Amino acid sequence: MGVRADARRNRARILEAASQAFAIEGAGVSLDEIARRAEVGPGTVHRHFPTKEALYEAVVTDHLERLTVRAREALAGDRSGSAFFPFLRQLVRESGTKQDLTDALAGAGVPLADATRQAAVQLRQVFTELLGRAQDAGVVRTDVDDQDVQAIVLAAVTGERHRADTARPGRLADLVFDSLRP
Repeated sequence: MGVRADARRNRARILEAASQAFAIEGAGVSLDEIARRAEVGPGTVHRHFPTKEALYEAVVTDHLERLTVRAREALAGDRSGSAFFPFLRQLVRESGTKQDLTDALAGAGVPLADATRQAAVQLRQVFTELLGRAQDAGVVRTDVDDQDVQAIVLAAVTGERHRADTARPGRLADLVFDSLRP
C-alpha cells in the first residue's frame, strides 16, 4: 500500500471516528479522542485536519456528499416518484443520529466552509429534482416546495429524536410525511 493509499485510508478512518464521536458527544470531543477512536496518532489527525473546525466541516461535507450520491441514485432509478418518501425516511434516520448533519441542513448557526456550502447546494439541487419528479407523478402535493419539505424533515427529525415510544421508529416521521401526500 503506497503512502497515498495509506493517507486516504487514515483520512477515511478519521472521518468515520469523528462522525461517530460528534454524533454521540457533540463538538466537545477532543481531537486526541478522535485519533484514539480512529486508531491513528494525534499527529495524523492534525496533518489532515489542523483544527477541530476543519474536521467538523469535513465530516459535514462528507455526509452531505454521501446523501447527494444516494439522492442521485434514487433519482436515476425512479421514474414514478416512488423513491421520494424512502429517501426522506433515510434522511430522517441519518439526521436523527447526526446533529452535525441536521445543523448543516437547517443552516442553524453553523458557519459553512465553501466546500460544505457547495455540497449542501448540490444536495438541494438533486433533492429538488427528486421532489419535482414525485410531484409530477402525483405522489407529492404540488403546493409544497423544497423549503417546505426541508422544514417538514427537520420537524420529523426533532420529533423522532424526542419521541418516547422507541418501539415504532419512524412512525412520527411517516405521520408528518403524510402531510405531503395529495
